[in-house]
Order: sequence, then C-alpha cells, then structure tokens
Amino acid sequence: MPQLHYAQLRYLSIILLAWIAVFFLTRSVLLASHWADADISLTGIVGLYGVGMIYDFGFLLYACLPLAIYLLLCPQRLWRQKWHKFILHLLLSCSLFAMLFVAVAEWLFWDEFGVRFNFIAVDYLVYSQEVINNILESYPIYPLLGALAAASIVLGFALRKPVSAALEAPSLSRSHAWMGLASLMLAVTVSAIAVGQDFPRGLDGNAYQRELASNGPFQFFAAFRNNELDYSQFYATLPEQNVAQLIRDEVKEPNAHFVGKDPQDIRRIIDNPGNPKRRNVVLVTVESLSAEYLGSYGDKRGLSPNLDALRQQSLAFNNFYATGTRTDRGLEAITLSIPPTPGRSIVKRIGRESGYSSLGQQFKAQGYDSVFLYGGRGYFDNMNAFFGGNGYRIVDQSSVAEEEIQFSNAWGMCDEDLYAQTLKVADADHAAGMPFFLQLMTTSNHRPYTYPAERIDIPSGTGREGAVKYTDYAIGQFLAQARQKPWFKQTVFIFVADHTAGSAGKEDLPVNNYHIPLFIYAPDFIQPQEFAAVTSQIDLAPTLLGLLDFDYTSTFFGRNVLRADAPPGRALIGNYLHLGLFDGANLAILSPRRAMRQHEDALGKSREVSVDANNPLLRRDIAYFQGASHAFQNGLITWKDGQLHGTLPSTNQPGPAKQVHLNLPDGSSPRVFSRRPVQEPDREPG
Repeated sequence: MPQLHYAQLRYLSIILLAWIAVFFLTRSVLLASHWADADISLTGIVGLYGVGMIYDFGFLLYACLPLAIYLLLCPQRLWRQKWHKFILHLLLSCSLFAMLFVAVAEWLFWDEFGVRFNFIAVDYLVYSQEVINNILESYPIYPLLGALAAASIVLGFALRKPVSAALEAPSLSRSHAWMGLASLMLAVTVSAIAVGQDFPRGLDGNAYQRELASNGPFQFFAAFRNNELDYSQFYATLPEQNVAQLIRDEVKEPNAHFVGKDPQDIRRIIDNPGNPKRRNVVLVTVESLSAEYLGSYGDKRGLSPNLDALRQQSLAFNNFYATGTRTDRGLEAITLSIPPTPGRSIVKRIGRESGYSSLGQQFKAQGYDSVFLYGGRGYFDNMNAFFGGNGYRIVDQSSVAEEEIQFSNAWGMCDEDLYAQTLKVADADHAAGMPFFLQLMTTSNHRPYTYPAERIDIPSGTGREGAVKYTDYAIGQFLAQARQKPWFKQTVFIFVADHTAGSAGKEDLPVNNYHIPLFIYAPDFIQPQEFAAVTSQIDLAPTLLGLLDFDYTSTFFGRNVLRADAPPGRALIGNYLHLGLFDGANLAILSPRRAMRQHEDALGKSREVSVDANNPLLRRDIAYFQGASHAFQNGLITWKDGQLHGTLPSTNQPGPAKQVHLNLPDGSSPRVFSRRPVQEPDREPG
C-alpha cells in the first residue's frame, strides 16, 4: 500500500488537511455563536464533530478526485519540471482562497437562514444577477475578497517549505499510483452509498446540531442533485383508499359535491349561498413580514404603526401560518391552495409550472382582470412563467418605465413604486368598467434593507428594523392614496406575508417561526374582528372566494374557515425535507426515510415523541401531503374551462345580509361576523 512519504500523496495530504482545518474552524465558530440554541452536552459535542468529519471527508473525496487522478497519473518527467512545481505552489494558494471563501460564504448564509447550504444556495446560482447585486449592496465584498486573497498568499507563503519538501520527495511508482487510484475510487463508492443529504445527521431532535454536523459544500451539491423528491419513495404513505377518504373529509363542505373520477381527486363544485359580491380585490403579499415584528403582536420598537392601526380596522387572523420558508412557497400556497410538496415549489418546477386551477384563473373566469404585480424582475423564482401560465397578466420592474421608478436596489423597485403601479392598473380597469384582482409581491423588506431616504427615522441600509418600518410606511401611504379613489369602497384589501424573516430553530419545524399576519380590510363590506382559529396560508383563497359568495369548481386543499360549520383549524407547514401538520396544540412531522414523529405542546415545551401511522394527527398529515403529491403528479389540480358552476342548481337569491358564526378554538362564545348589505350596482363595478 502506498505511504505518505511519496511526493504526490504528501502534496495531496497538505491540501486535504488544510480543508479539514477550515471545516473544523467553521463548525467551531458556528457552534460557539449558537451555543445556547444547540443545547449540547459533552457527549453530544463528540458526536457532532464525529458526524461532521464523516461529512467533511465525504465532500473531500468527491472534491479531490480530479486533482488526485492528475497527481497519481502525472508523468515523472513533467513532475520534476520547475515550472510544474511553481504551478502546484500556485494551486495551493488558489485552494486556500477557495477554502476561506467557502468559510465566509457559509457564515453569511448561516447568518441569513440559520442553516448550511441548501436549495436556496442552489437557486442563488440560477438567479445570479439579483444575488450578486444583493451581496454587493449588503456587504463590503471587494475589500473582503481582497482580504481573503491576501490571507491566501500569506498562508501559501507560510506553507512553502513543507510543500517544497513534499514535491522533492520520491515519486510513486506506476503500480503504487494505480493502487492509490483504485483505493480512492473504492472510498468514493462507499461514501456515495453510505453518506446522504440527511444521513448520518441523526444526532437528536435539535435541528441546530444536525446543521452544525453537516458540511456546507456537501449539502450544496446534494441539494443541487435532489431538488425534487418523490413523496411515495421517501415518506410514509397510507393506502390510497384511506388517503381518499381522509383528504375528502378535510375539504368537504355542505354546499359542495365532488366531481372527480379519481378517488383522491378533490375537485368539487362549491355553491356559496347569496349573490356574488363582485368587489375588486387587492392582495398584497409582503416580503418576510413575521408577525413578531408588529406592535399589535407584542413588538415594542414601534416599527408598524400603520399595520397596527389596520389590524383594528380589519378581519384579522391571529393564528395564521405560512406553509414554507421562501417566497415561492408563499406564492404557491396563496395562489394554488396546495400544501408544500417535497423539493421545489410548483412555482419553480420549470416546464410544469402552468395550467393550474389558480386563484387568478378563478377571478378571470368571473370576468376580472387578474394581474400579478412584482417589485422585481419576474424571471426571478420563475414568477413570470408561473403567473403568466396560470391566468394572470404580468406587471414587473422590467415593464415599468425608468422614469416611473424613484428607487430600486438589487431585488427591485421600492414598495412605493410598486404601489404606484398598482394604483395605475386599478385606475385603468375602473375606467374600463372591469373589476380587478391585483396580486402583489413586494421586495423592500429584504437584505440589503435599502429604501428611499427621508421616509422614516431609520437610515436606509442599516438593517431589518428599518426595512420593516419602511414597509409599514409604504402600506400607510398606499391606503391613504387608495381611499381617494372612486373604486375604493368597492375593493377588498388583503395584507399577508409570504413567509417569516427567519425559520431556523432548535427543531426541524419550529411552529412559531411560521407565524405571519393576515388582515382583510374593506370598511364598507367587512366588520372589524379578530379570528382566533389556527389558519393556514392555503386557506386564504377559498376563504376569500367564500367572502365574495362566488360559485366555482375548486381543486383547493384549503377551506373557507369562515363557514359556520368549519372544522377546527389546522396549519400545513414544511421546509425542503420535513412536512408538518399543526392542529393548534401538537405538530405531526413527516421526514425522509419514512420517519414519523410528533411534537406535543408544539408552541410550548415541544416534546418530541415517536408515533406510527395509526396516530390520527399523523394520518391527517400523510393524507394532505400524499394527496397533494398525487394530485400534482396526476394532473388533478389543472384548470378546466367550462366547469365554473358545474351542475348544481343556483341558490343565489337576494336576501338580507348574511352572518357567519366563527368557531373560536379557545372555548369562548362564537362571535358573529357580519357582512353589511350593499346595493349592487347595475353594471360591474370598477
């Protein structure tokens, strides 16, 4: 067996040991900065670093393979050339730069998301323009790169003697070179079989420990390879007939009947009593707006005076939860009303992102102008392809004249500019006598946290607090301007977040970190009220259509939570691997390798217990996600023309204002949600 006194192996070992040292230091710094969150014992530390070494070597076996093949097969005459030795010295310095660059990138990524590299990092390569501009605006990147380059040169110079000694050592014989290459290939094969994206990270229930034990570059390439997961292959399943019964029980309504031939098809005709209320709708999805940032939810910094006032004037959902941790997940849930299936969201499944029964299609079928307005460029996150293929027309930064943009950063035009475009579209539709459904996606509440000067008392670019306060300011300005419009009284305004500002925690699915605000505001239509039941982002679309008394054919996995007979609330939450159902007390979690568990008292002590598929909450969890994956794979959520009303007899008779009794989960008496009778105009309102 070849020994390390040979030149090629000594040189390779120097590079590998440098990588191991950088990985060790990166893991140690991240652990020290999150010591309390990791909540780790001495034994746990040994396990964390042990598992970490497995991942580190797993990555290095792949990464060093091209260099090792070259070194082992390099001809002796070439190996002894001075210029070749100089190239190898230079290669070491370049490797050191790459190591330091990866370490800094890992720190910055962890600071933003609280995890090692994952699908988000992969997406950042795809949408490089926005990401690079965001990094340039957020960090002193050029001085930082200069410092890394200088450090690499200094370290390379410090290692010149051991490197020179290694290069002057005896070279491997041809037989030993082939033996070394065979050993390396065997090690790579074993690693590929034994070490996976989610294994062997099984330390305990603490998500921080598992992430710290991981290796960032390893997780990056694993995420690049596995960006879509087959539910039935990786997750716990139930027999199809059980899923069909469970999921239909979850979404059934008294005034609806199922029309799909597939037992798992939840396509159903919704027949809402009462006259359709052809109100305009402006649905604002706010970037990264955690409920915890709002003063009305307990924040003491005074960042949200406009939203706090709006909450008092709206139908406010106190226990509303995002389905995921990314913008595309929030848009998927709001637009398609579907749980977050494993892997990429439907929004970003290129080539399979269009033709669905979306909220925009539902409004378009009712004669509305359905428009998606985005502050950035809509190719980001595949938004234009998704919304353009699902019933919307698009207004984004690229379609707005430069003179109409007063401020922009890496992610797009500021919220004020987006709202100005919204008012412009609404005015045009009103003038044409067409009702409108405008679905917005803002960008200002995102790193680098920059916005127009002299709007608020926090300087631009100084952090999340300023971005939240500017976001609130822009909403206040928008509503003040909208109140002056002739279409205001006939319009329903909805303000909801796409996701929270951070989803990392000790657990895989920390429920608190999915809590977002939802306010529905229409002073001449909706009485201010607080709604306490647990509600999911996927419930927004059917609840909105129920408020408007629209009859429609639904493929939505959400439900109208304002119905008098609505069942107890629940929320569907997930990340790229773990899929959960929260019932207000406990959280059921599905994980790859068919793992099943439950967190009792999920908002409190969150005690993790093992359960099986006989657990009622787990069965509901499986039914939602297995059913959603089946529906996506088999085309059961596609839009079908001509099925707007189906065959149910019409019950849309004039009558007094309806009252919907809200079922409050806290045991208090049901409140009454009133809709004021409004004289419907002779023509469609603008």
